Amino acid sequence: MLPTGPGGKMLGTKACIVLLLVLEVTSVLGRQALLTQSVRRVQPGKGTRSIFVKPADPLESPGEWTTWFNIDHPGGQGDYERLDAIRFYYGDRVCARPLRLEARTTNWIPAGSAGQVVHGSPREGFWCLNREQWSGRNCSNYTVRFLCPPGEPSHKPRKRPGPASGHRNSGHHTNTHTQLSGSLRRDTERTWSPWSPWSKCSAACGHTGVQTRTRTCLAETMSLCNEATEEGRLCVSQECTACDLTCPMGQVNADCDACMCQDFVLQGAVSLPGGAPASGATVYLLTKTPKQLTQTGSSGRFRVPGLCPDGKSILKITKAKFAPIMLTMPKTSLKVVTINAEFMRAETPYIIMNPETKARRAGQSVSLCCKATGKPSPDKYFWYHNDTLLDPSLYKHESKLVLRNLQRDQGGEYFCKAQSDAGAVKSQVAQLTVIAPDETACNPTPESYLIRLPHDCFQNATNSFYYDVGHCPIKICAGRQDNGIRCKDAVNCCGISKTEEREIQCSGYTLPTKVAMQCSCQRCTETRSIVRGRVSAADNGEPMRFGHVYMGGNRVSMTGYKGTFTLHVPQDTERLVLTFVDRLQKFINTTKVLPFNKKGSTVFHEIKMLRRKEPITLEALETNIIPLGEMIGEDPVAELEIPSKSFYRQNGEPYIGKVKASVTFLDPRNISTATAAQSDLNFINDEGDTFPLRTYGMFSVDFTDEATSESLNVGKVKVHLDSAQVKMPEHVPMMKLWSLNPDTGLWEEESDFKFESQRRNKREERTFLVGNMEIRERRLFNLDVPENRRCFIKVRAYRSERFLPSEQIQGVVVSVINLEPRTGFSTNPRAWGRFDSVITGPNGACLPAFCDDQSPDAYSAYVLASLSGEELEAVESSPKFNPNAIGVPQPYLNKLKYRRTDHEDPRVKKTAFQISMAKPRPNSAEESNGPIYAFENLRACEEAPPSAAHFRFYQIEGDRYDYNTVPFNEYDPMSWTEDYLAWWPKPMEFRACYIKVKIVGPLEVNVRSRNMGGTHRRTVGKLYGIRDVKSTRDRDQPNVSSACLEFKCSGMLYDQDRVDRTLVKVIPQGSCHRVSVNSMLHEYLVNHLPLAVNNDTSEYTMLAPLDPLGHNYGIYTVTDQDPRTAKEIALGRCFDGTSDGSSRIMKSNVGVALTFNCVERQVGRQSAFQYLQSTPARLPSAGNIRGTLASRRQQRARRAGLRRRGGVASLRLPGIAQPPLSN
Repeated sequence: MLPTGPGGKMLGTKACIVLLLVLEVTSVLGRQALLTQSVRRVQPGKGTRSIFVKPADPLESPGEWTTWFNIDHPGGQGDYERLDAIRFYYGDRVCARPLRLEARTTNWIPAGSAGQVVHGSPREGFWCLNREQWSGRNCSNYTVRFLCPPGEPSHKPRKRPGPASGHRNSGHHTNTHTQLSGSLRRDTERTWSPWSPWSKCSAACGHTGVQTRTRTCLAETMSLCNEATEEGRLCVSQECTACDLTCPMGQVNADCDACMCQDFVLQGAVSLPGGAPASGATVYLLTKTPKQLTQTGSSGRFRVPGLCPDGKSILKITKAKFAPIMLTMPKTSLKVVTINAEFMRAETPYIIMNPETKARRAGQSVSLCCKATGKPSPDKYFWYHNDTLLDPSLYKHESKLVLRNLQRDQGGEYFCKAQSDAGAVKSQVAQLTVIAPDETACNPTPESYLIRLPHDCFQNATNSFYYDVGHCPIKICAGRQDNGIRCKDAVNCCGISKTEEREIQCSGYTLPTKVAMQCSCQRCTETRSIVRGRVSAADNGEPMRFGHVYMGGNRVSMTGYKGTFTLHVPQDTERLVLTFVDRLQKFINTTKVLPFNKKGSTVFHEIKMLRRKEPITLEALETNIIPLGEMIGEDPVAELEIPSKSFYRQNGEPYIGKVKASVTFLDPRNISTATAAQSDLNFINDEGDTFPLRTYGMFSVDFTDEATSESLNVGKVKVHLDSAQVKMPEHVPMMKLWSLNPDTGLWEEESDFKFESQRRNKREERTFLVGNMEIRERRLFNLDVPENRRCFIKVRAYRSERFLPSEQIQGVVVSVINLEPRTGFSTNPRAWGRFDSVITGPNGACLPAFCDDQSPDAYSAYVLASLSGEELEAVESSPKFNPNAIGVPQPYLNKLKYRRTDHEDPRVKKTAFQISMAKPRPNSAEESNGPIYAFENLRACEEAPPSAAHFRFYQIEGDRYDYNTVPFNEYDPMSWTEDYLAWWPKPMEFRACYIKVKIVGPLEVNVRSRNMGGTHRRTVGKLYGIRDVKSTRDRDQPNVSSACLEFKCSGMLYDQDRVDRTLVKVIPQGSCHRVSVNSMLHEYLVNHLPLAVNNDTSEYTMLAPLDPLGHNYGIYTVTDQDPRTAKEIALGRCFDGTSDGSSRIMKSNVGVALTFNCVERQVGRQSAFQYLQSTPARLPSAGNIRGTLASRRQQRARRAGLRRRGGVASLRLPGIAQPPLSN
């Protein structure tokens, strides 16, 4: 029906066409507004300025554009690209009065299409505030550029006329006036930007449609923008071309992109994981443009007539939160076909291969590889260089980035972003180093490296106990390149290539050492990362015996009787995600993300598991309410509401019987449960960045058929969260329900929470948040809010209270529990919100934690540290409060409110401290140097020197000292060098040996082992190293102490050619007399010649055994791929006096090798160490360690005599030389 005018008269055709045009344009604009609303939030009263519009063609732009600027990142409060700050950094590269501003993300998305609330003007610049965005999301990283007026350079400083240039004649004034007038006219013309090109015609071929174009107001005052910003016009689409599509059956459709068979009907049934019907799923036919065919009904079924069963056409079925289903039409002659399909849960992409750090020379080529998995699989990869997106049109969204003919400016940081329909994820950063063709890949001059000397070796030249032996920095060399461009390089490392022997003059003796003289590129030392741990209950420490450890669905280890496990970390692992499964069903399955040392070594973790809740019986035909949280005197945090008839079997059939239900809730109001938290409480946002969560409780669910124990699924479950339990009001609107992906260890969003629309019985005075969920393949859920108020805490661990930088300990597990203070009582935490762990490296560790810059008490942190299961001690805060010892100066320390755990009660353990997480103020000099760093300043935290403020832990142990002739850093296996005198002769196989020495006397004494070459021609008489240790007092015997003393094991040297029996001399300090030697050890040494001389009863000398003996001999030997682990295990066995146990309490009466009586030294009498100082150093003669070829009868006779006398004798025939024994 045609429209009518006043009086009911019919309008003319022209009016009708105009009306249709207006209607069509309105429809187009309405759709555009609707789409914009779905992806962008604009605050009321704020117009959409030119920064939100695609810029016009540069050729049409009246001026010159600057380069792109990016001076800030979206951490903290947001992204600030302010004009004054850009001028501060880039000076005159920006003109004085820019005409326009254009902003886009580093992903090349215009600011107006990014879906975020942003601000900007050419006079002030651009800014985006995190608090104005959708809950849980931060601003994108934006970059900006400015349009400068014609004639005003945007890259070079503008030349100004000299002071006399305007005073020569009046003509100059006239010309200047004319130029200014013209400039004003051009400014008036620039109130509006040029019109954009006309859009594509909206009609199909051969039909009439509409085209539109837009322009943008450039004026600062919106009142000047009173003209149209969009125009439309009629258009006739291009003529239809002949269709070249041929159909093996049926006919071509009108759009010439599919074949249609009118007499065929496709029927389908789509289900969810677990068998429930998938209602509301959309079915598409994949053509040039996917065509929506239909949607599934409440039963999950659909019916589509007219498709052709050609075996080629592809259907795509989609539903939110599930991976799309791709189906190929069956090839059949039937008229009706039914297909069945089941959705798989969509999984955010997850990186399984990160790009590697590489080094190249200019002109060479390099490839960086990245790979991600997910459901669906990622189909696009974006590459970034120094946080800027590389042009996707050049690199084709491929997972392998190939750069040829490298230039120096292409060095820097690279990472990839993998993207699929389910989301995106970013890889780890890889460093690409590009050096000049003639530049040395490895600096031949070693860097300074100080080693500590023994207590009796003070150096007057340096006025210290340290000596510089030098070392080569461990870095990848840029050398010759393989012919093929591979993802993994055959790399070389910078290492020591030349050493020089030197002697260090000590008090009365000399120490040999090897000093690094030259560095060069050589084969990198092979390393391996190992994770050890103990799995036990969080409530009482009961071990999880014989449980399974899974990684990515594969069983990789198993716990022992004491709950211990060992795992070799696969190469290229960036994120170690392990799931611990209790076969006895005492504990709930626990997924942990464990930090490890990527450089190679062993890290020990204590794994705490939550005890499974005793099951209760539910009726499937009734509505069931299950409380979450049972703190005494407190209301539950939340409740699970399971409506009647919600249970169904794995095949989708409804279940109406009795249900055995076990729901275990981890209550954050109980701080003792923090270490049992699942995963590391992280999620990946839409941009692919990893963000933390703050938990309000986790719950594990297990529903089974009471009769058959078959696992049951549950639909339509409601979670009622008591908003009164959320003490931070800003968290209420951001609360979400999450589920854990056990393969990635990441949390994925299940649903939002909404306020209940009606009051519930018996809870009228309280407000609840309601979230909906289904329980299918995932059984672990979380009540969390994303939190973007993040900081880092700088922590270091030391060997002693001296806190020397050279005595820092690597491999220490430092953990933080984020605490939420009770309202009004900042020092009394009411709940924990997050648990994190990191590993200390050569420069300490940066521990992530929540913080706040407005309220210093909004969050507090509880920090603790452990090494191989042993807790380290924090610096005291009472009765002494020493900022120099704590490591943080005043007044910042008072603001952080540092308190060790025993601050108020000395009976409490001293192994942790608590601080208020006061975010440092950016303009405060006292707070800019640590120990708290803003999240965006992670690099400053990681690179902070030891002199910068930091918190400290230290190891509590007796005095001990290690000296190696060939220096080696046990925390860095890459520092190993090939040398016959190396203490550890073989990397990746470290053998630690200890001997237990018992001291009878009133005092604890120092015991030294001096280790020299014994039977190898290359090392005989040469020093391997020295070990000093102080004996430990026995708890039950006041006049007895014992020492577990390390010595160098006998065995093959680095060339694996022949063995060396190490000559070990055990020397106690003071007036000591050897009274007994373990009889089994003595017999072993007598039976394995040669035998060392033992004429001096104040010490003991032996050629170390080749065999790994045991506690019956007083010898403890452990081989491991990490030197510290080998020593730790051997030391624990030595303390315990067993071959398979471990103890931190010295047991002096078991497993002893040597016993000495040590009395208090008389005044003026020399100790053993003083004797060494006053006696010239002499190398033992070969005769002292040579055996004899005596007959067996002679040997038996001597052995009998030794047994009768109870002493130790040497087997030596004067004048008869015997070569060292060999294997």
